Amino acid sequence: MKNKMTVRQRLRKRLTEGPMMVVPGIYDAYGARMVEQAGFDCVYMTGNGVSASLLGRPDVGLVDLTLFASHAHRAASCVDIPLICDADTGYGNAVNVRHTVREFEAAGVAAIHIEDQVAPKRCGHLPGSRPVIAIGEAVGKIEAAVAARSDPDFLIISRTDAAAGEGVDAAIKRVLAYRKAGADILFVELKTSPTIVEDMKRITDSSDAPFLVNIDGGGKLGALTAEEIEKLGFRLAIYPGLERYAAGFAVKEALTALKRDGSTAAVQDRMLTMPQYNEVLGLSDVVEWEKQYMQAR
Repeated sequence: MKNKMTVRQRLRKRLTEGPMMVVPGIYDAYGARMVEQAGFDCVYMTGNGVSASLLGRPDVGLVDLTLFASHAHRAASCVDIPLICDADTGYGNAVNVRHTVREFEAAGVAAIHIEDQVAPKRCGHLPGSRPVIAIGEAVGKIEAAVAARSDPDFLIISRTDAAAGEGVDAAIKRVLAYRKAGADILFVELKTSPTIVEDMKRITDSSDAPFLVNIDGGGKLGALTAEEIEKLGFRLAIYPGLERYAAGFAVKEALTALKRDGSTAAVQDRMLTMPQYNEVLGLSDVVEWEKQYMQAR
């Protein structure tokens, strides 16, 4: 069994040491292995992607705790890098939050983020408003999350969606309150706007806490490089849509070719070969294990 405590400690250490962490988003264990093999130090499991993968539905609060935590367990168990998970609103009130933390801890996850949206939540990149709960209730949920963890290195990330409806100042006020409540990392969800770069700097200047930013849209935000994001004061940059957008594009292209041509010959150079696929899954390790323990005696 992999030592997930060590993985969590490594993530906590990186919050203050070394360069900013660039964290690609995944929605399954296969994607987690690909992120690790690509040389990244951390991986992020997106609620939007999990909803698409497991339910084929948009991210509107349909994925429950049991479904997500069991899915996260499979991803966390096949890699040696920390897994950060989207825990939506904590799946309820402060009592539910306690159970949520315990389930994700047991799953081997290194960190979760809990948002202050009113349930049922909506993905930050879907159209429409996203009202937030009262700040006092949100603070209580962060305090509950901190109190519920059995491993002090399990990280609690507090996310606010207040900026879209109430403005950046209101969002900053909220994350500062969540930091006081014990949150390890602060996360202000932002939408693309002409002032987004200035807003990002204002946010990170508001506290010496580590800040996380979501790079999932276009415009100015999507055009920023990791170096530019780090200079704005962030310690983690997540890219939740990377796998689901890339995979979706490639699958559509391959299906179009098969339907049109009756074969996939036109896209073979943009598909993994069977040996490459097996390499991602670690088949050679299984073969070596068989040689060592399954030989006739």
